[in-house]
Amino acid sequence: MIDLRLLREDPDALRASQAARGEPPEAVDALLAADASRREAVQRFEALRAEQRQLSKRLPAATGDEKAALVARTRELSAQVKAAEAEAGAEEAGLRAAHLAVPNLVEPGVPAGGEENFAVLREVGTRPSLPEPRDHLELGERLGAIDTERGAKVAGSRFYYLTGVGALLQLGLLQLAMAQAVENGFRPMITPALVKPEAMEGTGFLGAHASEVYRLEADDLYLVGTSEVPLAAYHSGEILTLDEPRRYAGWSSCFRREAGSHGRDVRGILRVHQFDKVEMFVFCRPEQAHDEHLRLLAAEEELLTRLELPYRVIDVAAGDLGSSAARKYDCEAWIPSQGRYREVTSTSNCTTFQARRLGVRYRDPAGRPQVAATLNGTAATTRWLIPLLENHQQPDGSVRVPKALQPYLGGRDILEPTA
Repeated sequence: MIDLRLLREDPDALRASQAARGEPPEAVDALLAADASRREAVQRFEALRAEQRQLSKRLPAATGDEKAALVARTRELSAQVKAAEAEAGAEEAGLRAAHLAVPNLVEPGVPAGGEENFAVLREVGTRPSLPEPRDHLELGERLGAIDTERGAKVAGSRFYYLTGVGALLQLGLLQLAMAQAVENGFRPMITPALVKPEAMEGTGFLGAHASEVYRLEADDLYLVGTSEVPLAAYHSGEILTLDEPRRYAGWSSCFRREAGSHGRDVRGILRVHQFDKVEMFVFCRPEQAHDEHLRLLAAEEELLTRLELPYRVIDVAAGDLGSSAARKYDCEAWIPSQGRYREVTSTSNCTTFQARRLGVRYRDPAGRPQVAATLNGTAATTRWLIPLLENHQQPDGSVRVPKALQPYLGGRDILEPTA
């Protein structure tokens, strides 16, 4: 949720943010109206309650006609207080609905527009010279590493098996990502894959992207699409000591329905329903968030460099941010078979948006509770196998193993085809 004080003091900033996202500015006006209505309703209720308390104090000492008048007014007030309380509750619910409908305030400098309006910040590494590159699925099948045919037989489309060196590659990749995160001061976590509705809503995943989420109706639980959700909710309702940022790295299986992506990237393991990921997550004071965001991006780039992958960094446009993010940087690895870059990591500065929903606070130097800031960033996912296989492929169909991954594959520097 955005800060209502900001809404009251500078609604034009939020309207401009909505316009940059391609979202209706009217949502800001609706929130302003709901905020005013709720405050008026609460004031009416509190005024009536104050009068009711005063009458209760006067009544024991009253006699005669005065007492009769006080009793009559007390009965009248009782009904009015109940009605005012109900009205305040309804206005509170209306305010929450309007509040949830307004995404985070976009950070200054974010490109306006939609998915195609990103800004390229830099390109790093040398693209391999491959006259006829094989794609990751052909390479994976020849290596005995990926089996999508049996994945579809057992679980349906967009499922797969990682077998043999494919399983070892993923385990090695995620262990390397976790080890690097620990080296960089992150606390390792194995997180729940199922969460309650308030955790999913608190992180902003039940708004525009609700159709992407798997829900277990019988248990009223959700399968997470990223460990960002359980990590963000880890300190929900708490007041933290944030002399230094709290940094976590969560390993989890992730599940996405991929609703609306029918016919897109159906080959291989680029867009699937289940994958594994190590996610970095930070709680900090708001004034630290900008530097923490750059720290997360640097960690992502460090891992891409260690795995010898060519990539570029983009500043994601406002309309492609997602409701919680104020700014997001993506790292996109070069995919030789497609002749283009594809996203493999993202890192978002969510400012106080998620923490306000989840009730995560800290104490300022004066001891007053303040809302914390949250940030997230991908360390590595199953999708990384795509650029790993494709960029390190050899003409004979073998795949070179980057030096950083060799210890996780028994010291092997080359993966040979088995078929």
